[in-house]
Amino acid sequence: MRALILLSNDDGYSSPGLRAFRDALATWADVIVVAPENEQSASSHALSLHRPLRARQVEPGTFAIDGTPADCVYTALHGEGRFLPGWPDLVCSGVNRGLNLGQDAFYSGTIAAAREGALRGIPALAASAHPKMPVERVAAAASKLAMALFEEKGKTPAQSPGPSLRRSTPLISFNVPPDWTGEVRKTRLGARLYEEIIEVRKDPRGREYMWLGGPGVRHDRDAGSDTDAYDDGSASLTTLLLDLTRDDDGGLSERLARGLSTKT
Repeated sequence: MRALILLSNDDGYSSPGLRAFRDALATWADVIVVAPENEQSASSHALSLHRPLRARQVEPGTFAIDGTPADCVYTALHGEGRFLPGWPDLVCSGVNRGLNLGQDAFYSGTIAAAREGALRGIPALAASAHPKMPVERVAAAASKLAMALFEEKGKTPAQSPGPSLRRSTPLISFNVPPDWTGEVRKTRLGARLYEEIIEVRKDPRGREYMWLGGPGVRHDRDAGSDTDAYDDGSASLTTLLLDLTRDDDGGLSERLARGLSTKT
């Protein structure tokens, strides 16, 4: 039985990375693409709650939505058969043009699309790569990883469709550096230091507008991290959590709760 995969991204439905990933997945699975009409990089997990969304069928099995990556996955999953013939076995996102390392995981629309699936209890994979990497090679590797994830799903009890914060729902971020040696490492998130600036300009009518963020980014060596794997030419495979609860805060939350509590 072939898997059913929902594929999205944040670069837009026509991006070469998505099309290469779709073609690689289609060798062993049925793939439905529901992706943004236009680029939505760094849109994180935003949902469009205060405006209507429009969808169009680009070609059989490929739909474009004028919304965010999370919008696309949410709409596909809850579209009552408008997009998907059934509940998908996997949600895949990418291949993103550019890496999603370290705290990029919080800003990335690519990862958010996968996370929207994982929040519904569906194993999910986000694949990203340096622009210098041949996208077909990355797509082939990501497809192989998705197949392994699908096979792992068959070893665990089935979960009913719906919201989930189960730690057992896989959410994987896969990143491929520019000079990939072929090695893949299990990693944790590292830390990237961006050139954080606001460039203020004026339009022809004298009104100010702003561009956020600078072009520069760097990171330090950090053993076991995805950034360290990048430095060594290794692809990184990082399993992300849906439950962001921190348990080891040194008693801070308990002290704050006691200080605010009015119950005697």
